[in-house]
Amino acid sequence: MVNWIWLFFIVVSIAAAAFTGRMDQVTQAAFDGAKNGVTICFGLISILVFWMGLMRIAEDAGLLKRLAKLLSPLVRLLFPDVPSGHPALGYIMSNMSANILGLGNAATPMGIKAMQELQKLNPRPDTASPAMCTLLALNTSSITLVPTTLIAIRMNYGSANPAEIVGTTLAATAVATAAAIALDRWYRRKQPPAELMPPAYPHDNGLRSIGRSRSSGTAPPGAARPPA
Repeated sequence: MVNWIWLFFIVVSIAAAAFTGRMDQVTQAAFDGAKNGVTICFGLISILVFWMGLMRIAEDAGLLKRLAKLLSPLVRLLFPDVPSGHPALGYIMSNMSANILGLGNAATPMGIKAMQELQKLNPRPDTASPAMCTLLALNTSSITLVPTTLIAIRMNYGSANPAEIVGTTLAATAVATAAAIALDRWYRRKQPPAELMPPAYPHDNGLRSIGRSRSSGTAPPGAARPPA
């Protein structure tokens, strides 16, 4: 869907430029955007490599394990439906730790692995489970102590004090995380128990067996036979 949206914007902008006679400006903007993109990427690489190196040092020193232990009670509270000791909890804590340190790119692989593990626990594979929704909300609104990516972008554009956004970023992400947790708890209370939820049609083998029985003219298993 996002690809179609971007395609719509591109087609409309080119059509509008051709109609108004400003194709040269569109061409120049395209080249400038490509140049700026490469410049920003090189700047981000240096900052991310630096922070990833610090992250590795922290991991080897055991700081990440201590942070994960501090987050463990909170994770158990936020994900009560995930069994204790399940691999998903480890990936969730790693994802949260990386997000707190502002390493969104490093948090993404851990988030994907956590989603894959949570999908194994999902009784309805065609629908996101409450735990998956909770993880998505926390990953999107995670509290950030050091906004590494934003600091790198501000440095590339010559900011006099690129780290001055740390306080406002911390406040904004704290409010966003609190709102995400509150909404998650509210929707969890509204959700009916699993035993009351109707089965997902694509995975309902009973309906399929009934359909096959009707097409073959035989009664489905467990169905009452008409009297002779």
